[in-house]
Amino acid sequence: MIELKQLSKVYNPGSANPVVALQDISLTIADGEIFGIIGLSGAGKSTLVRCINLLEKPTSGSVLLDGRDLTKLTPKELLLARRSIGMIFQDFNLLEQRTVLRNVLYPLEIAHTPRQDAVKRARELLQLVGLSEKENAYPSQLSGGQKQRVAIARALATKPRYLLCDEATSALDPNTTQSILDLLQQINRTLQVTIVVITHEMKVIDRICTKVAVIDQSRIAETGRVSDVFVNPQSQIARELILQKERQPGEIRQGRRIRIVFDGTTSYRPVISELVLACQAPVNIMLADTRDVGGVAYGHMVVELPADVRQQEKITAWLKTSGITYNEEA
Repeated sequence: MIELKQLSKVYNPGSANPVVALQDISLTIADGEIFGIIGLSGAGKSTLVRCINLLEKPTSGSVLLDGRDLTKLTPKELLLARRSIGMIFQDFNLLEQRTVLRNVLYPLEIAHTPRQDAVKRARELLQLVGLSEKENAYPSQLSGGQKQRVAIARALATKPRYLLCDEATSALDPNTTQSILDLLQQINRTLQVTIVVITHEMKVIDRICTKVAVIDQSRIAETGRVSDVFVNPQSQIARELILQKERQPGEIRQGRRIRIVFDGTTSYRPVISELVLACQAPVNIMLADTRDVGGVAYGHMVVELPADVRQQEKITAWLKTSGITYNEEA
């Protein structure tokens, strides 16, 4: 388990212009989870993930790994503790002068693993990530997706229990992103590795995460199960991230609008057809956006109601009695 308690990070403390990167962050990431941390650029999410393994030393607060406070370890103890935490980056950070196999071997060499055992482990990992045939290739000969697979194999070399992913798919095309996310899910499932995903893309969170923390201006705005945050975002920043500008309904308004929420139980029903037939009232669909979260459909639909107030009341009453959640659009 990873526990962050009242974590803060300030650059240039005591100076005339201190920069507060993190402020009073408290999070618990349970074993076996794929936990997402999402925020806009500059929100503090990359600093946060680097504080988890103390690549950035917090200004205050605690980082507990299985109950052990990393901030209180000696340099030697911290070095050993970090073997249980793998990390992958947006720009891969591969060693260009080393072959794929030797890149994966690198952390094992640092750990003084016997050569024969290290090579066996590295080849097992290359098979896991689907790159056995590339072990003698150099990074310059690989695609972006292949480079990230090598980086994942390298991060798993010392058999970590935790894997930190800092914008690991941001530099990849959509199809490659999907394959990398599939691989991370496989690793989580088969190797029992807890994964922390840092991203600014809600689609990444939707695709593989079970829980999410939304960070905004160096603070945690809200946390919860992905399905709960998606269906009913509590913070303004979460609403902005989920309902991105290109998916917002148009500004031109003719009448009252409501947002119908699909929460995994109603999304397979022909709700609009049922509504129109039951209420004998037309509605205008302004926006529809559904997603698959953990194999269950979630989403929103913004509809414009007829001008007749009695018809509006009939529609909202039908939604309530049918157990369908809706919110008024401002």
